[in-house]
Amino acid sequence: MKKWGRKAAKTVLWTALVIACAGVFGVNNKTLAATSGGEDTGPGILLEQRELKGVWISYLEWNKLPKEEKAFQAAVDEMFDNCRDWGMNAVFVHVRSHSDAMYPSQWFPWSKFASGSAGKSPGYDPLAYMISSAHERGLQFHAWMNPYRITGYLMEWEEVPETAPAKQWLSDQDTANDRWVLNHDGEWYYNPSSPEVRSLVMEGVREVVSGYDVDGIHFDDYFYPELNNQDPARWFDFPEYQNSGSLLSISDWRRENVSQLIQGVYKSVKEETVQTVFGISPQGYVEHLRSDQKLFTDIDRWLSEAGFVDYIMPQLYWGFETKTPSGEEAPYRFEENLKTWIALSEKGSAKLYLGLAAYRAGTDVTDYTEVSEWLRRDDILKRQVEAGRASGRVSGYCFYSYSSFLQSQAQREIDNLLPVLREE
Repeated sequence: MKKWGRKAAKTVLWTALVIACAGVFGVNNKTLAATSGGEDTGPGILLEQRELKGVWISYLEWNKLPKEEKAFQAAVDEMFDNCRDWGMNAVFVHVRSHSDAMYPSQWFPWSKFASGSAGKSPGYDPLAYMISSAHERGLQFHAWMNPYRITGYLMEWEEVPETAPAKQWLSDQDTANDRWVLNHDGEWYYNPSSPEVRSLVMEGVREVVSGYDVDGIHFDDYFYPELNNQDPARWFDFPEYQNSGSLLSISDWRRENVSQLIQGVYKSVKEETVQTVFGISPQGYVEHLRSDQKLFTDIDRWLSEAGFVDYIMPQLYWGFETKTPSGEEAPYRFEENLKTWIALSEKGSAKLYLGLAAYRAGTDVTDYTEVSEWLRRDDILKRQVEAGRASGRVSGYCFYSYSSFLQSQAQREIDNLLPVLREE
């Protein structure tokens, strides 16, 4: 039996058991909803009643991990031991960063960050081990994916394997699919307007949810790059818009392209297992999300309509004192931004988590104060968690990134944060 079959069978049996016992032991509806799809290993049980405390583990961390199996496993165990000891109960781990896979995939080639060489198998399944190691330590495992990005930092076009969908489409002598892949400002992306691209992304998501015991699927803020409809060199998918016959403005058309993907991914996840969550961590300033030049993230729709996300995790990476370049209080300073996101989240039922910037601790961040707040203060993250808790509207926190907790310049900030995270 395939793994998804065992998973589905376990869900049915667990649900039946809880329903049977509910009347006897007084289990309420909230507990029933939380436990009926939960893992008997622990991390998913009573999820509704737990504050999420997570950390992002990106492809940059993967790049530093050993590639030999035993050494990899030892390094992962140490990493997740640290996360548990810090008070975390979730990890958000890159499983696809550049149209690749940290696991054996029928859709994407092996990632160089998993094996050391793009397209080459490491000889074992690193994702399967990571999930097992996380769950053994009571950590939820959320599979983090970038839907459109093909190249970028540490990933050049020349390194993309010939087996990758992007290169197959460009080399198969079929000109009809050449524009499913686009070059923009020197980087390569899948074309968000292509139904075939949406199908590829959705099948990649379905593959992970059906094949692995993940607690969630996670996207971050990499959607459309910044575009210019007046410059043919930076048109991106403008020709597709011209040929579409759409009555929408081009900006709304692009927002619709992304929204169709998000709806499709949400549906793909829930068709496999209702207890696996899907969420997004967009850039933290709402007005950037509403831009007509980049991202095309229809945040207002995603948070007011059902069928898009189970949670939203905005990247609130600014301190309390951030100013604009002109010296005025910035509308995206933490407390003001938190109010904005609380109001947005109240439009629907999606949970609100906060993405917080551990990587800025102890560094000279340009925040247009005389001396950067991140150099003057060593309790910013602590106070941000406390402010979220005091609001009564924030369900959890995630920190970027794992490596930041180990940086020497961040230690005073982290030392102040950890007692707060360890609170139950």
